[in-house]
Amino acid sequence: MFLDKVDIYVKAGDGGNGCVSFHREKYISHGGPDGGDGGKGGDVIFMVDEGVNTLLAFKYRRKFVAQNGADGKNKKFAGKSGEDIIIRVPPGTIIRDKATGKILKDMSDNEPFVAARGGKGGWGNVHFATPTRQAPRFAKSGLPGEEKYLTLELKMLADVGIVGFPNVGKSTLLSLISSARPKIANYHFTTLSPNLGVVSVYDQNFVVADIPGLIEGAAEGAGLGHDFLRHIERCRLILHLFDISASEREDPLDDIQKINSELQKYSPELASRPQILAGNKIDIGYDKETLERIQAFAAEKNYALHLISGATGEGVDELIKAVALKLKELPPLKKFESEIVEEDYSEPKPREIKISVVNNVYKVEGEWLKKVVGSVNFYDYESLQYFQRVLKNSGVIEQLEKAGIQEGDTVEIYGMEFDFIF
Repeated sequence: MFLDKVDIYVKAGDGGNGCVSFHREKYISHGGPDGGDGGKGGDVIFMVDEGVNTLLAFKYRRKFVAQNGADGKNKKFAGKSGEDIIIRVPPGTIIRDKATGKILKDMSDNEPFVAARGGKGGWGNVHFATPTRQAPRFAKSGLPGEEKYLTLELKMLADVGIVGFPNVGKSTLLSLISSARPKIANYHFTTLSPNLGVVSVYDQNFVVADIPGLIEGAAEGAGLGHDFLRHIERCRLILHLFDISASEREDPLDDIQKINSELQKYSPELASRPQILAGNKIDIGYDKETLERIQAFAAEKNYALHLISGATGEGVDELIKAVALKLKELPPLKKFESEIVEEDYSEPKPREIKISVVNNVYKVEGEWLKKVVGSVNFYDYESLQYFQRVLKNSGVIEQLEKAGIQEGDTVEIYGMEFDFIF
């Protein structure tokens, strides 16, 4: 079975919580705080696996969660960092954000990609000791790891894509010019998945992909072509194979034009790629007038035209040499650039909050505020003072006043309720 597009869920590990602890030792009455920091959560990392050419490994597993960081301990011992989770994908896999469809990474090189970063570990109470606060009874909670819904889409790394109607001899040609051994039979849709083969000519090697099931209406989903057109998006050169003998279809030129129309509908950029036309099955015979029409079309489009026989091998060597020479003139394989703008961490993010009033309760929400609440010990006086200073300095109090809050009204912040006092 061939699988080339799949949706998955990834979750990086949460950071461990900081520890609240005080040094205890015989004959030392005031040892001071010694709570250690929490460990960092594990990352979700994608890596290329050269030995795989399908996403079949994701058929039954769609959820990937990295390990959480361990909590800090006493004696200033930091918690252990969570282990990263490695996800291996075939070369040429495109990683997209499922919600927006934007490209995060093109796995066409051997560079690992961190798709979701683990949360930082929280500070232990040793970090909060000051000359005036010598026994802090609070620590910071670890930050949550990133979580994302992703779409993995395989676009094969092939220099040449062989296109054409079913049963024109694409698989036969691939078996002649490479060591690939695709299934070959005399009926439509024999090939149910793209096949790759490496071709060696002179001192040059290039990869050829046999793209199955391309018929009229493929760009709208007819046949199998809609599923596999993505695999020739990277190709530098299109090898357009057609049946010059007209043994199954009446007009070879019409076939060529229909396939090109489908490429144009799917991607104008793809349709503009250089093409070499190859008329197969000359051993059966062909109409001279039909050949003249195709020659005129090829001259108009500036396409090279070759006549071959997959059955006897006639003309195949000349065709492949022409392909090799053409590839030397063309730019390298297309690489898809990331469509996500990197965040600028040099500028502090504004601390946004949302205030809503439900049954006279002022509910305050904000991602940054959730992290603050998680780090506060509301049963400790000094920790509570720290929380109040954060609310004032960040402008939360001011925004509550603008929202119309009155003294004695109830404020709720992520499960914590208190009365507002001026």
